[in-house]
Amino acid sequence: MLPLTEFLPKCLLRVAERPVLEWQLRALAANGVSDVTVVTGFGADAVDQALRRMGPVGKGVRTLFNPFYAVADNIGSCFVARDLLRASDTVLLNGDTLFEPAILRRALRSPDAPITVTIDRKPAYDADDMKVSVEGTRLLAIGKTLAPEETDGESIGLTLLRGRGGAVFADGVEACLRRPDGLRRWYLSVINALAPAGGVRVASIEGLAWGEIDYPADVARAEDVVRGWIAADDPATAAPQPLAEALEGL
Repeated sequence: MLPLTEFLPKCLLRVAERPVLEWQLRALAANGVSDVTVVTGFGADAVDQALRRMGPVGKGVRTLFNPFYAVADNIGSCFVARDLLRASDTVLLNGDTLFEPAILRRALRSPDAPITVTIDRKPAYDADDMKVSVEGTRLLAIGKTLAPEETDGESIGLTLLRGRGGAVFADGVEACLRRPDGLRRWYLSVINALAPAGGVRVASIEGLAWGEIDYPADVARAEDVVRGWIAADDPATAAPQPLAEALEGL
């Protein structure tokens, strides 16, 4: 992502005149999610400052600093938040995933399961996609190295942990980090290890708008995605004032 992320974390890149993080917070608020913790690492102070500038949408959002961000993959962020994951139902969201509010709405309406991975489908997948293999709504495997004949979709970076799912996942994170290669693993490798037990499900969000920002060209594509759902006149994202009123009522 250089030079775009030389001084800023990806979550603060501006898309359609707002930081990615602000779009995420707006989508969460539109679905009644008001208890939010942002795990920070690189650019932690910038995130804190940005939240203070976001007005009502950033009010009450906590930050939790991950001191291992320079030596660990995203599993380190889950580790520092493990007590929160055990405490209540959680929406676990990657910091570089943009999604329209309807995606979370659909995920939250999916059948109850300890762990639910939101997925999308497309004609072909590349090496960087976090691919999934499924049987009905049951997740069989998840990872970037799945063979084409095993691949049924891709994770969009939004996972629900409900009931005992948060504790099961947190225990899995701790177990993974005990391995010699644990620091270099994605947190979704923990979900891959949990999948054979049968408690991991998928929820398809096909037809809804989302985007992941991994490369500079993705910023322009994300701009198109956001402009598209604004043009659809979703009141949760199209105008700041209705959202502010919704936040005050949460």
